[in-house]
Amino acid sequence: MKIAVIDGQGGGLGKVIVEKLRKEFDNDIRIIALGTNVAATAQMIKAGADEGATGENAICYNSNRVDVIMGAIGIIAANSMLGELTPAMASAIASSNAIKVLIPLNRCNIQIAGVKDEPLPEQLNNAIALVKTGDGSLSCLRKNAE
Repeated sequence: MKIAVIDGQGGGLGKVIVEKLRKEFDNDIRIIALGTNVAATAQMIKAGADEGATGENAICYNSNRVDVIMGAIGIIAANSMLGELTPAMASAIASSNAIKVLIPLNRCNIQIAGVKDEPLPEQLNNAIALVKTGDGSLSCLRKNAE
């Protein structure tokens, strides 16, 4: 299974996602770090991503070439991350056939009704559990990857 982790700014969230994925799945998955900037990509590669790429073209090109995309909810919102995430990036991610496992951070002027305001570590654990156990569609991905 190929998982793209998308992040920007300092890459802190992406770094933690990559670390948790690597701990949970070891080398059974392929992690692609996609950063809106070099610093974010570098942080995710240091955390254990298999490969990485930076910028609009890299994110647009790879969004439909992975099974799962992970990141903050803002990655599907144009001009989020203080403008680092372009409208083209948001469109490519949102329209990708990949399953999107998004962390519901209440930033970027996005509020999600019905979602508990939990600490970030708990939200990350929930996201990793979703990838691990799946909702049917993710379970199929695991079987196909084996």
